[in-house]
Amino acid sequence: MKKTQKYLGIILSFMLLLMTGCGYEPKLSNGQELVAEIEGNKITVDSLYEEVKNRFARDVLIDMIDTFILDSKYPVDDEMNRTIDSQIEYIKLQTGNDFLQAIKYYYGANSEEEFRQMLITEQQRTNAVRDYVKTLITDKEIEKHYNDEIVGDIKASHILIKPDVTSEMTDEEKEAKENEALNLAKDIIEKLDNGEAFAILAKEYSDDKANSDQGGDLGFFNKGKMDENFEKAAYELKKGAYTKTAVKSQFGYHIILKTDEKAKPELKTVRSNIIDILVSKKLEADAKLNIKALVELRKENKLKIHDTELKKQYDNYIDDMLSSQN
Repeated sequence: MKKTQKYLGIILSFMLLLMTGCGYEPKLSNGQELVAEIEGNKITVDSLYEEVKNRFARDVLIDMIDTFILDSKYPVDDEMNRTIDSQIEYIKLQTGNDFLQAIKYYYGANSEEEFRQMLITEQQRTNAVRDYVKTLITDKEIEKHYNDEIVGDIKASHILIKPDVTSEMTDEEKEAKENEALNLAKDIIEKLDNGEAFAILAKEYSDDKANSDQGGDLGFFNKGKMDENFEKAAYELKKGAYTKTAVKSQFGYHIILKTDEKAKPELKTVRSNIIDILVSKKLEADAKLNIKALVELRKENKLKIHDTELKKQYDNYIDDMLSSQN
């Protein structure tokens, strides 16, 4: 990408020269235009073109082809503009006054507008790849994910006991603090067994001060929103039940009370979300799909590369990309 953008202006200017001419150009006896000479060695338009073509033209050609297709299929809209704006603003915050130098060094962009166009093209490619992978998703895969993974929201409260450990402690000291926190959690569970109110105990003991005054209420949530161990334990509970053993998470020890649950949503209401999840999983499992998608898109748009050498370069490039992906 960096090399492509670096030489894009050079190649486009040179192609324009070939097509239209640019003022007076000296010609050799064989009719070839002379670009430069040094100590009797002559560089012609044809020789310069061959050198540029062999070094850089393949990448620029691919960018030009994709831009032509993608601008038509995925025109820039307000949502894409907002996405690109946020990306640029983030990089500006990270680089400050060095923004232009940074985008030139890391991306080969000579201006903010050039960098913006690069981001637009990459976003368009991402959209094209995801749309291609969506065509590979079967109804069977969607139904399986729905049956295995989709659940209704649940509502829970918790009491969190954090072990009071510091990095300066020895392993023995840390272990003692862990046991102290676990024993306190066990004592709280015993109080619950004896009929004490969960909300009152949360207000008194919970180290999660963001919700302890509300009885430890965490509101409704679904899979993927909480610590894995916490989430698993919460979903296994029946409504109105609490965990009989402390649940260990990255934050400490939890006593969890499941206070409410919603019915599993109908497939039609979550189908598009399931497809997005499955697309991401397929792309993660098979990096070649990123290449295959764009190759297929170019074929659909009847790509023909008439220059024999560039056709060979393109085919070899695609073969190399597909064989190098794991």
